Amino acid sequence: MKGRNFGHHLGLPRALSGLPLSPLVASYGELLSAQHALGLRHLGEVLLPPGAGGLSVLDGVYVPSGGRGRRRVDVAFLEDLARAATPTAKLARLLAEAQRHDPQAVRRVVLYQLIGLLQDRPVKERPDAAAQLGVHADEVGGLVAAARLRPLLDKRERQAAESLAGAWEQHRLHRVRTLLERLPNGTDDPALRSLRTELDLRFAVVDGALLAARRAERERDTETAGAEYLRALREVADDRRALRGLVRAHRPRTGEPAALDAELGLDHVRLTWDESGTDGGWRLLCLYRDERGTPTVRAVAARDEALALGSAVRYAALPLREGLVDGPPLVSHRLLVTPEVEALSLTDGPERIEGTWKRPPGATDVTVERTGPDAGDGQLILRAEGFTATGIPPGRHSVRVVCHYRSPGGQPVTSAGVRATRTVHPWPSPVRALTARPEGDAVRFAWTGVEKGEMRLVEWPGEVPSPGAELHTRDLPTGLGWPERDGALCPPPGLRVRVAAVAVLGERALAGPTVDVEVLRPVTGLTARRLPGGEAEVSLDWPGDTPHLRVSWDAGERSVTAHAYRRGGLRLPVGPGAVRVRVTAAPQVPGATVVVPDAAEVLLPPDAAIGYQLVRAPRRLLGRGRPLLRVTLSVPAGGDPGDAPEFVCVARSGTLRPRSAADGTTLVRIPGTDLLRLGTVEQELPAAPCPAPYTLRGFLLGEHAASVRLEEPSPATLVVR
Repeated sequence: MKGRNFGHHLGLPRALSGLPLSPLVASYGELLSAQHALGLRHLGEVLLPPGAGGLSVLDGVYVPSGGRGRRRVDVAFLEDLARAATPTAKLARLLAEAQRHDPQAVRRVVLYQLIGLLQDRPVKERPDAAAQLGVHADEVGGLVAAARLRPLLDKRERQAAESLAGAWEQHRLHRVRTLLERLPNGTDDPALRSLRTELDLRFAVVDGALLAARRAERERDTETAGAEYLRALREVADDRRALRGLVRAHRPRTGEPAALDAELGLDHVRLTWDESGTDGGWRLLCLYRDERGTPTVRAVAARDEALALGSAVRYAALPLREGLVDGPPLVSHRLLVTPEVEALSLTDGPERIEGTWKRPPGATDVTVERTGPDAGDGQLILRAEGFTATGIPPGRHSVRVVCHYRSPGGQPVTSAGVRATRTVHPWPSPVRALTARPEGDAVRFAWTGVEKGEMRLVEWPGEVPSPGAELHTRDLPTGLGWPERDGALCPPPGLRVRVAAVAVLGERALAGPTVDVEVLRPVTGLTARRLPGGEAEVSLDWPGDTPHLRVSWDAGERSVTAHAYRRGGLRLPVGPGAVRVRVTAAPQVPGATVVVPDAAEVLLPPDAAIGYQLVRAPRRLLGRGRPLLRVTLSVPAGGDPGDAPEFVCVARSGTLRPRSAADGTTLVRIPGTDLLRLGTVEQELPAAPCPAPYTLRGFLLGEHAASVRLEEPSPATLVVR
């Protein structure tokens, strides 16, 4: 059977005589991803029609064509598959691209995969497995022999074999050498043999370039050294000797601006540079030493967040063309990766400086050094995000905040430190206590404290600062503005206010304690008149927005709301005796100092009444005499009516009663003094004062008319006929 002793020449030009130990296709990873996405066992399945077999791989890659013919898999065949509207078109396009770069690519890849699949099966099962994988029956034996002869690759060796071409394409020849060392020795893969030969030639070029560069460096010929290092790096992109030499040749001198700026932040390094130097992009690198002191290089982005805290680093930006370094690098200054605190802010207070900052995440400690007047005095309290220095004198103080780190090797490293200055200003002494007491319609304030500065009384428009709060004088509200009388302040009526004490010295102030002051509104227009049944009706002018009034009299006290008063008035059960009614506004603020104006008072005399009745004259021999009008003043026992009004009786013709003291003819006038002296007065009515019949009615006149109740008889008894 053809190819049974695999390894001899099979006859076709460029036919493989050795077993492929590596696919040697740079895009193998992409091919493998597309293969797995389609669920294919090997890449040869994309070449066969669905369900077909007969794939030939030993003398070149062929697939069945027509009845018993075969078609060779070449670029044209793969391009036909790529143009078809099938799920495998993309994978066919990738294979065509690989085949264009290397005419043996598809054969090497398929043969590599088929051998690997057979080696994963027990030896006895391999012939059947080859047939199931779609291999032509004539080549099953040869392929099984190949699986027996080629070394079995473990996972690490397989990864090395499949990564070789990609590393070679990127000119990472040190990586290629490492991968080759991982592969089994003593194999006859012509492609790998050719690769090793080419590798030796390129390293010879690199060694020559490095030798010339070092010679130029010794001669201080920086330009030649840089050119030789660049030549070596273009041959071997991962040669760290060439990279470090190239960076060394182009690093900026001390004091000169760097073409690559590396700005250290709280948790990152930001790189900025002029990116117009190339069209092929840039490769950014960080050069440093690891914990063992070994020079190390890692690729970074423009924002490097993988910081090796405590280490000294240097960054380089290499211009690229087609993936290779294409010119001198841009190099930063040496940077010590010891991030400083950010947003350092200092504020001063009474004998105090407070500092806040954002602490770098990797700092092991943050310390503060203070210099200034009497720097050794005071106490320093450190926090995670700041500090407080207390007991320090006024003056200008400097602060240096230093971050501490551990280098990768474990040695302590400190940052350069961030400096800031702050002036501690003189502050007033605080107000310790504030009291207020009413003095008539004024308030007298007293306080303790404020040995330094002045004390101000203010009314805050919003929330009152707590005692001891540090303020700026410019932010204080204006003073109370109340008129002063003998050292006391006279607030306006109706005021309810919280008065705060503030200690002030220059531009700085300290909030102090507060007191509540309430000034009641005066009650005006108070009057009272008696009603039947021992009640009195009270009238007054309600004082503005006062919600409650407190009403007191000899027999009791009552609280009255504005709503209740306006709806139903105010009646008090005062009894028949004389009573004094007092009305004041009720305070609303608990615990406040209350300024109470003089209470409104009215004296309601005892329930005195003046009654009158018509006394008909008795019959006489010669006719009736003239009728009498009897008027009586009655006062409760022990009561003193004070003054009494004048009593007037008027008459009006007809049976309609007079409406007022002026609505008719005046018949009788009895002064109040007579009623007070005599109690009862009788007077004879004049003869025919007006045409009969006429009706009488009595009225009370004078300033005391409202304080005495008039008791009127039945109107029918007051008609004279």
